[in-house]
Amino acid sequence: ISSCIAEHQSRLTALDPDWNEILVRERYALLKRIARKCLKQINLDRPSLTERIDRVTLDPIWGAIVLLSILGLLFYSLFFFAEIPKEWIESGMAMLTESATHWLPAGLVQELVCDGILAGVGAVLSFLPQILILMFCIGMLESTGYMARAAFILDRVMQRVGLQGRSFIPILSSYACAIPGVLATRTIDSPKDRLATILVAPFASCSARLPVYAVMIATLAPGGQSSAWLKASLMLLMYILGTCAAFGFAWLFKRTFLKGSSALGVMELPPYRWPHLSYLLWDMWHRTKAFVTNAGTVILTLSIVLWFALSHPRSPETPAAEQIAQSYGGRLGQWLEPVIEPLGFDWKIGIGIVSSFAAREVFISTLAIVYHVENASVENTTRVEEALRNQV
Repeated sequence: ISSCIAEHQSRLTALDPDWNEILVRERYALLKRIARKCLKQINLDRPSLTERIDRVTLDPIWGAIVLLSILGLLFYSLFFFAEIPKEWIESGMAMLTESATHWLPAGLVQELVCDGILAGVGAVLSFLPQILILMFCIGMLESTGYMARAAFILDRVMQRVGLQGRSFIPILSSYACAIPGVLATRTIDSPKDRLATILVAPFASCSARLPVYAVMIATLAPGGQSSAWLKASLMLLMYILGTCAAFGFAWLFKRTFLKGSSALGVMELPPYRWPHLSYLLWDMWHRTKAFVTNAGTVILTLSIVLWFALSHPRSPETPAAEQIAQSYGGRLGQWLEPVIEPLGFDWKIGIGIVSSFAAREVFISTLAIVYHVENASVENTTRVEEALRNQV
């Protein structure tokens, strides 16, 4: 090979002694053509679009206003755009329950399918549109580059409660799910800051709490009597309360058994970009699928267990309301009622609280099973929020 190269070089030298210079010029000309296509000329005298937007979004006052406005629009979309799909899912589950009642023979199997599985799983599936919208909005904020700006705005608050700026990313991730939020604390160098972040990350309102919040808001602000803006404001207030609780306990931890100075947070602010719809849809589907897959197994299992606990021991001649009070689950709730009664909770909510230790979203399916079993003799089953509203 070396002999062939030397032979060709000698031929080039015979044709043109300056062939090396020509080769270098052509090589640099090719690099310039590639650079013109790949690189962008920046006028340093004129601020870029990202810099002009950051003058507002990173301002201590206007940045906080923009952040609250974006969160308000996000929660407004949860109620405005998800209302119709939620009604479709509820209607579909009602038709499925009616079909199961018609085709299955009366007995334990029919009650298990209708009062247990369909009532428990259907109550959580009805909030699937809101979870989809929440995942889509979170992915859009991350893709546009605004999420890093939100972390920068809240960095001052993090410093005041004793945490560093890097702690905001795990807490922010916990709004989707607390598990990846806790895992994200590996990027925090300080062991005390890492432990404090792990302890307060579960205070962030994850997507599993969204159905619980939605039922609470639907109970306090019925759909026909309240606007979507009022519901969005209540939802935003719940998320703010969770964030304040996280910051409050972080302040307490950093001044008691986790004393120590926090390192300054340094983060890179990416330029603003238009999000790719295909990626947003894929990310929304991936996150929602993970939520449904992980939570669905727990919900299905506990729905069957709760139906059994609320339906046994069986006493066909006893009214439904009295039978559920005398069941195994009812006795457990009544045993807990003296403890939770000062909070305004009854034994039915106590059963939901116990079941939610396995998964937060199971609380809704538990109440759905409780009220479905209790109203099993009623032709039109009462929805969870309507049943709660009747007791408030």
